[in-house]
Amino acid sequence: MKYLAEYRAPEVVEGYLREIRKTVTRPWTIMEVCGGQTHSLVKNGLLNLLPPEVQMIHGPGCPVCVTPLHLIDKAVFLAQERGVILCSFGDMIRVPGSRRSLLEAKAAGADVRILYSPLEAVKLAQENPNREVVFFAVGFETTAPANALSVQYARQLGLTNYSILASHVLVPPAIQAVMADPETHIQGFLAAGHVCTIMGLDQYAPLAAQYGVPVVVTGFEPADLLHGILLTLKQLENGECRLDNQYTRVVKPEGNPQARQVIDQVFEVVDREWRGVGVIPQSGWDVRPELAAFNANLKFEVPQQRAAECPDCIAGQVLKGIKKPHQCSQFGTRCTPLNPLGAPMVSSEGACAAYYHYAQASLAVAEVG
Repeated sequence: MKYLAEYRAPEVVEGYLREIRKTVTRPWTIMEVCGGQTHSLVKNGLLNLLPPEVQMIHGPGCPVCVTPLHLIDKAVFLAQERGVILCSFGDMIRVPGSRRSLLEAKAAGADVRILYSPLEAVKLAQENPNREVVFFAVGFETTAPANALSVQYARQLGLTNYSILASHVLVPPAIQAVMADPETHIQGFLAAGHVCTIMGLDQYAPLAAQYGVPVVVTGFEPADLLHGILLTLKQLENGECRLDNQYTRVVKPEGNPQARQVIDQVFEVVDREWRGVGVIPQSGWDVRPELAAFNANLKFEVPQQRAAECPDCIAGQVLKGIKKPHQCSQFGTRCTPLNPLGAPMVSSEGACAAYYHYAQASLAVAEVG
């Protein structure tokens, strides 16, 4: 398949590895921001193939993992106590709340449905005019256009029984938060190609300049990631700090103007709490005030009962790149995908899940990390 097979070709991968070995002369620490990139690095054994001077740190780029506990509890409450049809992408279903997950709520009789598109939730609202339908709108900039379109479509149809529970988070403020944390020592970033496909590149060059670190927008296939690492290393070795775009076949400087317009029409930038990290200013999107009728946060009164995270879970340190999953005392024993203590063990983009499912790579990383 074009744009896929050629980026997995062994000879291409080996070529980039040779160039990386020739380029690196001293230790460097690079963070891949996106959980999808983490999974590709671990699944394909790339961490084992990199020279020991190159240390990859896993970042906070898993929107499911950073969805705050109280929003999961709110979704569970709406499904169980308010009798809404609670719709979500599959990733959120098994993420633990303070008492139970949406999957456990479904098993107890709540009407929780896994959908592939928020527009399916709008259709459900049409088909069930006497039921409230809530879509759990979680994600980075990538999923925001479809969620915004669902609000516009519901408004166009005149529906009063559809709303979204928004938990959108933004990548650039997360990079700023990582760089501001005194416990982190990141020297370069691989930025998420799918996010930049929507938003373009204009937010990343200032970050590279402000913090004096290379930022390379990268895809998700093995050759993409190794090429992105090579471009980052070349900058580091030459004392440079600028924005590079490795993912040129997909990412354009302006992004997707139509998608950005839809986002701006429905969402506004707000402070957002990140699970395990805390509140990051101006790091999320919520529904604009003029569309409050479609904002489940405002539409439903929900008891605000803040619950503490599991004290044995180090998800926050994993998300900030301070520790790796295998450094958690509960990893693979008390905390597993079937019984997760934290979101990174259950999400398909979570670093802990990547290490758990691809044990050989994880063990090799543990030996060198």
